[in-house]
Amino acid sequence: MSAVMAGPAVDDAPVTRRPKKKLILIGAIVLALVLALGAGVVFFLKQRAAHAAAAEDEAASPEASTPAAAAAAKGVPFYLPLDPFIVNLADKEADRYLQIGITFELESSMSGDTMKGYMPAIRNAILMILAAKTSKDLLNREGKEQLALEIQREAVRPMGIEVATPEPVTMAPAAASAAASASAASAGAGVIVTDAAKAKPRRRAENQRNPIQHVHFSSFIIQ
Repeated sequence: MSAVMAGPAVDDAPVTRRPKKKLILIGAIVLALVLALGAGVVFFLKQRAAHAAAAEDEAASPEASTPAAAAAAKGVPFYLPLDPFIVNLADKEADRYLQIGITFELESSMSGDTMKGYMPAIRNAILMILAAKTSKDLLNREGKEQLALEIQREAVRPMGIEVATPEPVTMAPAAASAAASASAASAGAGVIVTDAAKAKPRRRAENQRNPIQHVHFSSFIIQ
């Protein structure tokens, strides 16, 4: 009787499958990442467009640009301070001298660079004006304003610029009114007013442009 050898019994192993819930979770995570990435790209593009538009607006409008550019567009003057002057005045009764600081207000820095090349001659012209003044000429406001006008005219002559002679600075309204009343009273008393006493007509301004816009005094001491 033959014996049949039977091998060990092999059980069929069950096939392992991924749960559907896990697949759904992974898909949701991937979708969320894609949406977040898309939102980030859209936000970046919007920010970039906004910055580009702002840059174009600043370039087109000087008022919205930097303070330096805005100041340049408005024409901010250039100031050129001179070294202080100390000069003897023309007083005959006593020795008086003037210590004065002068600053030119110019139309541009280029004018300042040009004037620096003529500075020795410019200072000489100013000294000639100061030395011809007396302390009485400079004590009141009108005298100082007249001095500023004379310096404004004479300081550019070394540069070959000729401008009209400045008109004399008139008195304050109150003083002018008092002087007019005194003149009327004199006329009523039989005093004849000659043509020389009448106001001179204003001179026509020259065509040349004066680079000195104003003359400012930083110090003014008479001793």
